[in-house]
Amino acid sequence: MEHFFVLYFSATILLVGISKGECASIIGGKESFPHSRPYMALIKGKEYCGGTLVKQNWVLTAAHCVLDKNSEVVLGAHSSSKKEESQQIFKIAKFVPYPCYNEETNDNDIKLLQLKGTAKLNQYVKTIKLPNTDDDLKAGTQCLVAGWGITQNKDRKPSDTLREVNVTVIERSICNDKKHYNSNPVVTMNMICAGDKKGKKDACQGDSGGPLVCKDEQKGITSFGKQSKCASAQYPGVYTRLTKTLLLWIRKTIGGN
Repeated sequence: MEHFFVLYFSATILLVGISKGECASIIGGKESFPHSRPYMALIKGKEYCGGTLVKQNWVLTAAHCVLDKNSEVVLGAHSSSKKEESQQIFKIAKFVPYPCYNEETNDNDIKLLQLKGTAKLNQYVKTIKLPNTDDDLKAGTQCLVAGWGITQNKDRKPSDTLREVNVTVIERSICNDKKHYNSNPVVTMNMICAGDKKGKKDACQGDSGGPLVCKDEQKGITSFGKQSKCASAQYPGVYTRLTKTLLLWIRKTIGGN
């Protein structure tokens, strides 16, 4: 399965079927107002990925993002390349992928990163609100996705600034029909399918692990899409759904609420 939004620094994208690193940057959106998404984390290592600060020393991202001991988490960033006074940079103390993550099906594509150190919360760095319930999002729900990924399929360069786009939740049955993913990969109840009926609005390479925000809460994590088809009406983005099981695991892992 082509993972939606992983972008290698070397600009080499790992593509296996519909799996590692496909479609995870923002296409059809706009540059975010600087520091208007203070919960965003830019994860730098072998790949670019996104994430969210869920506690002062914990970041939530996608399990398929390939990281190592040299990877860094940048909080308070607007630019992906420039050093800003607002930025707080951390190494990673611990990688905690969800134990039931399925690399073949992309089910439960979620991972927690414990930071070496504690973030200082301020106007540039804040935690994101996680939902208290796992109510399934209705088709037509408007959500927002953000990241530093590519802005068009042909251009493999990541965006230098944080970008965002509004997407609409689509029925799973539609995303799994013959005109769309044709049940390969299957968009399960543990996933959210979201995009635009006309296309042109999507995440892409480099946005994996970033949040799907609906009604000011993080409801999902950017997971996967179709190779070289970001922002295609036929292949909407697919996001890990923060189910009750995953929310309980997050809170147990990071300790408390």
